[in-house]
This record gives sequence, C-alpha cells and structure tokens, in this order.
Amino acid sequence: MSFESLRADTVGEVEVEGKVLVIKRIRQTFHLAADEGDRETVERVLKVYADSCPVARSIKGSIEITSELELTAR
Repeated sequence: MSFESLRADTVGEVEVEGKVLVIKRIRQTFHLAADEGDRETVERVLKVYADSCPVARSIKGSIEITSELELTAR
C-alpha cells in the first residue's frame, strides 16, 4: 500500500461558549483504496486506532471524535 492510497479529511465543529470558540466535535473520513476483501480488517483497525493515537487519547472525554471509512476498489 502506498501513501497515495490513503487520505483523511478532518473537520472540527466549533461552538461559542461564553464568547469563546470551543471545538466540540471532530469528524474524520478516511478514504482508502484497497481490495474489498480487506474491508473487514480495515474496519476493525478503524475501531481501535484512536486508543493508540496521542491526540485522540489526550482529548478523549472532552471532544467527541467520530470516524468513518470510504473504501474504493483499487
């Protein structure tokens, strides 16, 4: 797999709290070119990757993070 086969779009959703902008939610969409037969493995990895991500672990509980996968055939 090359780096060109994976791209992630990340969007932070901001709200105002007491005149201060605060990040409330982060939505990630991973775009991956892979064989359909790899989908199950990729989805398993996506479910657990945040536990090994320093940023996700640091903000866990204070900012909601959601991730989804868009798999395209290569």
